[in-house]
Parts: sequence; C-alpha cells; structure tokens
Amino acid sequence: MTVGQERAWDTHWEKLGAEVKTLPDGHLDFTSWFGREAPVLLEIGSGMGETTAQLVAAAPELNYVAVEVYKPGLAQLLLRAEHLGGLDNLRVLRGDAVDLLTDHIAPGSLSGARIFFPDPWPKKKHHKRRLVQPEFVKLLSSRLQEGAVLHMATDWEHYANQMLAVCSAEPTLDNVYDGWAPRPDWRPVTKFEQRAVEEARISHDLMFKRNNVT
Repeated sequence: MTVGQERAWDTHWEKLGAEVKTLPDGHLDFTSWFGREAPVLLEIGSGMGETTAQLVAAAPELNYVAVEVYKPGLAQLLLRAEHLGGLDNLRVLRGDAVDLLTDHIAPGSLSGARIFFPDPWPKKKHHKRRLVQPEFVKLLSSRLQEGAVLHMATDWEHYANQMLAVCSAEPTLDNVYDGWAPRPDWRPVTKFEQRAVEEARISHDLMFKRNNVT
C-alpha cells in the first residue's frame, strides 16, 4: 500500500472496518456499529473507492456498507472518504460477499444493494467465476427489504445480458424498467468507465426491485 493508504488504514480501520472471516457468529448489528439507526445500503466490490467515496459523501442519510476483498482498495476508499468528509456514514468489510450475505446479513434488512462494474471475466471459460449468477442473486435478493433496489452496471455487453437474464429469472425481483435502466446522473464516471467509452464499449445500468414474493 502507499504511505497515504497505510495511514488511512491505521487511522480508521479499527473503528470503520472489519474482516468478514473474523466476524462473530450471527447477524451484524449495523445500528450499533454506526451508532445510529438508518437505512443500510450494501455495495459489493467497491474497488479503489473512486465511485463509492463520492456516493457515501453524497448520501449522509444512509448507513453505507462496502465489501471488498482487496485491502489497498479499502484503504484507498477510506482515504478518499476522509478527504470528502464521508466517514461517519461509511463502514467497510474485507472478505467474500457470499460469506457476508450468508452468515452476517439478516434477511430483509438491506434498503438497497449496488454492484458497479464487477470483474467481467471476459473469457468464456471463466464466465462461471462471474459474481452475478442465479444462486448469488437469489441470496442477495433475500437480504433486501421489499421495495429495495438492486442496482448493477457493467461495460461488458455479454455480462450485461447475463445480468439481465439472471435477475429477470429471479421471482423475487422485478425490473424497474423495460430492459436497461437509464444511466443515473448521480453515478460518477470512473476512469474504467471512461476507458470503456474510449474503447467504444457501452455501459449498461440495470435496476431490479425486491417484490413481496416469498
């Protein structure tokens, strides 16, 4: 990690961060962790925090939780959030999102979830490694409150079509739009998305809402 990342990690991790694999058994008490009761939004795969820090700072009314496996990425997120004044409503978790959702997130507890530009695993032989698969979407949807929105974005057309097909087939989710969602103005353009534009790849947003099917 860089010097700045190391400092941010040392300064903020004890209060704002936790390792998924060392969490105590049972569901996380976000009200206690944040020190307040507020809607909990989970972002899966925050990367280097470029987008996440801006979204956290722009939504102080949310208890914003980011889960990511890459330690320097989480450290960079803490550093960016510190600069933007968005630390009070941010908590970060390092580890596997499936383990987090399975063991530590209560059913029907999330007010929303975001998956922005996950690893596309573009080679056909690696498609099975993609995050958005039927079993994962079923699990994630079970943790959403009724009416909560799962918002996804990717610049890989094949993966976008896979996301659309998988989420459309999940009976507990309804597409908010007829196909692709319009790109929201509030979602920052990252350097990766800008690169996609330069390489003539189109980014697709998808928004699915949790229904009352049990």
